[in-house]
Amino acid sequence: MSSPQKLARILATRSGGGIELAIATESGQTLRVLATQDQIDMLVDELEDILNSPEEPDAPEPPAAA
Repeated sequence: MSSPQKLARILATRSGGGIELAIATESGQTLRVLATQDQIDMLVDELEDILNSPEEPDAPEPPAAA
């Protein structure tokens, strides 16, 4: 697994039957992915859980991608 990159921005748009995300890093790399509505809902739920939980000083490494 590669080392994490710093996020520059995320753009989202509807594309066909899904939602396209363009994730840009500070180093200039861009990853484009197509997600379903259900996948976006799960992503939003996960982010809300993280934002609403207390911050841990020594948080563990993020989970490996499934």
